Amino acid sequence: MRIASLLPSATEIVYDLGLGDQLVGVTFECDYPPIARSAAAIVVGGLETGGLTPLEIDDLVRTRVAAGDVLYSLDLERMRSIDPDVVITQDLCRVCALPSGQVDEAMAALGCHATVITLDPTCLADVLASITMLANTLGVPDAGAAIRTELDRRLDHVAGLVAVRPRQRVFVLEWCDPPFSSGHWIPELVSAAGGMPVLADVGASSRQVEWQAIADAEPDVVIVSPCGFGTHGSAVQARSVLDRLPPGIAVWAVDGNAYVVRPGPRLVDGVELFACILHPTIFGAPDADRAEQVR
Repeated sequence: MRIASLLPSATEIVYDLGLGDQLVGVTFECDYPPIARSAAAIVVGGLETGGLTPLEIDDLVRTRVAAGDVLYSLDLERMRSIDPDVVITQDLCRVCALPSGQVDEAMAALGCHATVITLDPTCLADVLASITMLANTLGVPDAGAAIRTELDRRLDHVAGLVAVRPRQRVFVLEWCDPPFSSGHWIPELVSAAGGMPVLADVGASSRQVEWQAIADAEPDVVIVSPCGFGTHGSAVQARSVLDRLPPGIAVWAVDGNAYVVRPGPRLVDGVELFACILHPTIFGAPDADRAEQVR
């Protein structure tokens, strides 16, 4: 089977299922596992945002979306050359990945008869279900079942340890300039880790908020997790907005790209990471490469 993954999260799932050797196409953002971009052809490119501030990135994306311009480009010739049997894509967020509609049009233009699988999870249960569905579709149901069993075990382990612990109020800042609250599965990560999410909408898109609204929510902890950034980049953004966050509260920067925003197996790592931040006496301090306390 020849698989093209147009989603970083799907690439992770494919490798976890033991099918990495059948992955022939990925996106420029498929950076985990690290071998993914060197072992397969890069068939999707995107906007160059290196050196831009968060506000400049936001302005660029808004301008492109308003004009109806594409944010991601599919390399048709490379898709033709890899000739996939299965293409995995999404419709959840046109800012995050290539929408399935563009993929369908491209497949028709190429005369390609690949099976297109669309993954659109909006909550943690959907993410876990997508692993099982993808495993079944790709013909490795036992591998999918084994992954689900282990992920469920880890979630149950955390749940048991935090069940009777006091819950701090947690605000996850998904973008810093302008500020965005968290949505989709992220509030559930907080709850699963033994926190109380505030100013968050389970299953809904993240939304722009005012700094005063964040203060009014009275968080005990702010976790800065901007989409597209690792720990260092998140920490830089967190420091840039410290004076806008309520004084006297803990502020953490995390590797959101790896553990928070991508709907794949490592969301469970994200739950464990949040648990380390919120309950270090039980779980220990988080690894420095995954999270940094900036206040």
